[in-house]
Amino acid sequence: MRHVVITGGNKGIGLALTQKFVEAGDTVQIIARDFSNQEDFDYQNHPQVTCTEFDLTDLDNLPGLVDSIEQLDVLINNAGLLQPITLDSYPDDARDYSLQLNIMSPVKLTELLTEKLKNTSNYTPRIVNNASIAGQIGHPDIWYGISKAGLINATKSLAKYFQGEIIVNAVAPSPVETEMLNNIPEHRQQAFLKNTIAGRFATAQEVANTMYWLATDSPEYINGSCIDINNGSLPR
Repeated sequence: MRHVVITGGNKGIGLALTQKFVEAGDTVQIIARDFSNQEDFDYQNHPQVTCTEFDLTDLDNLPGLVDSIEQLDVLINNAGLLQPITLDSYPDDARDYSLQLNIMSPVKLTELLTEKLKNTSNYTPRIVNNASIAGQIGHPDIWYGISKAGLINATKSLAKYFQGEIIVNAVAPSPVETEMLNNIPEHRQQAFLKNTIAGRFATAQEVANTMYWLATDSPEYINGSCIDINNGSLPR
């Protein structure tokens, strides 16, 4: 049985991950800003799941959050936000929120949880970061792209820092069929679809399956890597 923390584990990709870990018999602590008004969320009183309401942009109080985590084998830094804002109209508070949630929080959370991860006894501990294709290409939401590029770099840097004591990897999905898709204008959605092989967006389950593999069964030699999930829209 693994002890797993998933940020943003209450919806979209995070919820699909929660379901996979629960089905595998693991315990999951979900960290999310709000658990209200979620019709498809069935884990509020599940015996394997703890729901912790916390705004991950509250960096000063992250140490208190970490105190609530007793055991940890897997950390999934999944929470993130894309805002439909372009550079010419980007308020400072929206910029700061994006940077705090998408890059500063996962790196700080990793730092604060390092000793608990290293103290696991049954598994080599693992961290999986949910980055984005936006971190690999120019992106209209410039601070989202910048923050996700930083998360990809942080993945590589942390893997080198931990020297195999903790395995750290990331995924870089292109647009996924979740509520965040609503933040992408229709013309951009259609332009993206034309570049995919399958002519569709990724599903949350497809991304979750990849992240779950990295968190559990992928070879430990896969370390410091970022796996593209973009159906040929960014061939490299």
